[in-house]
Amino acid sequence: MTEPLLAIENLYVTLIDDRGKSKTILQGVSFEIYPNEVMGLVGESGSGKSMTALALMGLLPHRAQIHSGRIWFGGQNLLALPKREFSALRGSQIAMIFQNPRAALNPLMRVGNQVARVVRLHQGLGKRAAYGKGLDLLQQAGITDTSIRARAYPHQLSGGMAQRVLIAMMLACQPRLLIADEPTTGLDVTIQAQIFELIKAIQVELGTTLLLITHDLGVVSEVCQRVAVMQAGKIQEVAAVADLFAHPQHPYTQHLMSTLLRVDRPANYRE
Repeated sequence: MTEPLLAIENLYVTLIDDRGKSKTILQGVSFEIYPNEVMGLVGESGSGKSMTALALMGLLPHRAQIHSGRIWFGGQNLLALPKREFSALRGSQIAMIFQNPRAALNPLMRVGNQVARVVRLHQGLGKRAAYGKGLDLLQQAGITDTSIRARAYPHQLSGGMAQRVLIAMMLACQPRLLIADEPTTGLDVTIQAQIFELIKAIQVELGTTLLLITHDLGVVSEVCQRVAVMQAGKIQEVAAVADLFAHPQHPYTQHLMSTLLRVDRPANYRE
């Protein structure tokens, strides 16, 4: 059987509040993701999905810390690596698309220069060549009139356009694992569909493994192969998407499924 690209084992994360008291926000989180797989991580707001992603990236807030557990990536425990080695993996091997793209971009730098900077860092090109490559990546991410858009600052772009800039940066890195954390939050339905189609197309083209964090089970059913269900900092169920929708096992998963609008059943249907 293929070895997992990523394996999280019994991960505990604690958070220190303003009064100095600690609270466990991730409680024994464990799941695996295999090469070229699209894995969904679902749950309500506050369930710990984003904290799990930030722990994977080594980007936890300063008041949060990993108490115990292991994060295996490509056969090595990320939590045992020196900070410099972990940082080197971030971007080149593991990349993340954040919920708020404008917050992830430098507000004082034109977006074309930001993409070019990533290209120079990860592909070693000169300044002019990197800028030209950045324009190509912006176009690949679905941005038209790239030479004009590249001169814009983040606040001059729509939310969907800013998200495409982040996707262009990810394309420059060509990571083995891409984490997409609620990548369409705040976007209208049409743009949401376009962003998901773009991410899926890139995943197929590059053979990238994708961890998709969302609360939208409809998106999971269309994009993902397996899914982990999270509640109150714990993984309650992991299953193939078809099995999860047909026979959810955990009561919390069953509750989530009951909230879905089903056009194939009457409103008062009960199994």
